[in-house]
Amino acid sequence: MAYIAFIGLGNMGGPMAANLVKAGHRVSGFDLSETSLAAAALTGVDPVTTLTEAVTGAEIVITMLPKGEHVVAVWETLAGVVSAGTLQIDCSTVDVESARKVHGIAQAAGCLSLDAPVSGGTGGAAAGTLTFMAGGSAEAFAAARPFLEAMGRKIVHCGADGAGQAAKICNNMILGISMIGVSEAFALGERLGLSHQALFDVASASSGQCWSLTSYCPVPGPVPSSPANHEYKPGFAVALMLKDLLLSQEVADACGATTPLGAAAAELYRTFEMEGNGGRDFSAIIEMLRRQ
Repeated sequence: MAYIAFIGLGNMGGPMAANLVKAGHRVSGFDLSETSLAAAALTGVDPVTTLTEAVTGAEIVITMLPKGEHVVAVWETLAGVVSAGTLQIDCSTVDVESARKVHGIAQAAGCLSLDAPVSGGTGGAAAGTLTFMAGGSAEAFAAARPFLEAMGRKIVHCGADGAGQAAKICNNMILGISMIGVSEAFALGERLGLSHQALFDVASASSGQCWSLTSYCPVPGPVPSSPANHEYKPGFAVALMLKDLLLSQEVADACGATTPLGAAAAELYRTFEMEGNGGRDFSAIIEMLRRQ
């Protein structure tokens, strides 16, 4: 059993921390939201009211926070509190530059560090079936792997510091683009008189097959578990998809890559969010594409 401090107990962090408790670890949790702290306490997490209290004596510190600036601020605070040798893991989705900065902060404090963003949404967090994309040293990855396996099904070491964030950004750019493509196809099929089931049966067994179709179909019916069957309750919210697509465009600009489909997807999701859909599942974008 390890003593783990978990910082950030929201929609993703809360169930991830709960799975660490289920795996037999002692977990202290910190969040600015009293509601999140109370919910985590019901799963066996020890709620605390300060960062210092959370991490004092912890062997492992895991952060799951909204933005790179939040991660940097927390890790800068941790640098003066954690003991040398502590393993620090950031599971947030942030820009590559911030990821590399916090690695430097941890390493200056004598700590092992890993950037390990996740894929799988709130359902995967609750079920313990997340995919982790890890960046950092081989030593840090080996030390973190047993704990990541308590929260996920697929654990991939993507490379050096920041490589986990790079993989996550590229993956979610694919996801955003593919969901738009699937949604456009179903919107076109509707106008051509195709039933949702007929198009699904063909495309899911043909060259149009992809995760956005077979696991997350944006129309009700063919995939009963998809948000389309539950009034587009997330899932993975539009605001989060837009955040990841904008990260992809920032890093593309920084390294001189050309991503025209990624750029177009970002603009479509920006428009959809501005219409008041930021809290809905990202597959709901089919509604805007139907109107256009």
